[in-house]
Amino acid sequence: MFAVYASTFSSDDPLSGLVLGDLPEPELPDGWVRVRLKAASLNHHDLWSLRGVGLREEALPMILGCDAAGIDEDGNEVVVHAVISSPDWTGDETLDPSRSLLSEKHPGTFAETVMVPRRNVVPKPQSLSFEEAACLPTAWLTAYRMLFTQGGLKAGDTVLVQGAGGGVATALIVLGRAAGLRVLATSRDEAKRSRALEIGAHEVFESGARLPVKVDAVMETVGRATWSHSIRSLRPGGSLVISGTTSGPKLDDAELTRIFFLQLRVQGSTMGTRSELASLVSLLDATGSRPLIDRTLPLSEARDGFAAMAQGDVFGKIVFTL
Repeated sequence: MFAVYASTFSSDDPLSGLVLGDLPEPELPDGWVRVRLKAASLNHHDLWSLRGVGLREEALPMILGCDAAGIDEDGNEVVVHAVISSPDWTGDETLDPSRSLLSEKHPGTFAETVMVPRRNVVPKPQSLSFEEAACLPTAWLTAYRMLFTQGGLKAGDTVLVQGAGGGVATALIVLGRAAGLRVLATSRDEAKRSRALEIGAHEVFESGARLPVKVDAVMETVGRATWSHSIRSLRPGGSLVISGTTSGPKLDDAELTRIFFLQLRVQGSTMGTRSELASLVSLLDATGSRPLIDRTLPLSEARDGFAAMAQGDVFGKIVFTL
C-alpha cells in the first residue's frame, strides 16, 4: 500500500528521512479494525518523529501520522482516535503509562489503510467533511481538553491564547469563541494577529504586551518565550494550562513567587480521551464551527506539506487526502 513513512532520523535535516512509497500492509491484530483513509492531517509530532524524538530506531520504517478520518469495514464514516492505550486499561487513557500515539509503536495514518483498536473509532457526522474531521484527533482534541477539562472554563470567562497560528492555538480560538468565552490572543506576527481576529479572537496583542484585563486562564503551548507573560496575565486564582513548549522547556524564571502568592494553578494537559473526542465532534456539529485548514494536498505531495510546516509557513492545519 502507498504510505508516507520515516526511514531514518536527522535532527538537522528531518525531511531527508521522509519517504513516499509502497510498504506491505501490516497484519490486523485481534480486536482492531481497518479504516480506509479519506483524509489525514499533519502535526509537529510528525516532524519530531523524523528527528528521532519519541520514535525508536528499531521501529523504522514507521508510517507517520496521528490524525485520520475515513470509512471503516462496515462502511461507516469515522474519525480515528490517536491515543492507543493498553488493552486492559480502564478510565482516562491519557493517564495510561503505556499509552502511545499512532506512529510511535503502531503504524500511523499517512497510508491507504489505517489500523486501530475497534474502540478508537468515533462516528463522523455528515455535517463535517473528511478533511475537517481529520483535523480533530490531535490538535483540536488537545485544545478541547485544555479549555474545558483541564481549564474548567465556562461561558463568560476570559482566556488568553499564546502564539496564535499553530494548529492547537487556532483550535483554542475557534472553540473558545464557540463556547462563549472572551478570547484574547498573542502573536509576534501582524498577519497572524489579523487572522486570529478573523477566526474568532475578540482582541489580539503583540507577544509580551500588557493586557487591558487579567484573564481567568492562559492556554500555553509556547513555553520559555511566553511563560512569564502568561503568569503575569492571570488574575488571582487563575489557571495556566500547558500542552507544549515549542520555544524550549527550560525557564530562566519560573515565576514561583507570583504563582504561590496569587494562588495560581499550573495544569499540564496531553491529548484527550475518546469521550472528549466524541464531545468535540458533537460541539462542532451543533455550533457549525469548523477547523481552520491552511491547505489541502494529495497524500502523494505530502513532502510539500512537511516542508511548509518545517518553515513555519502555516496558519491552521495541513491536510492530506486520498
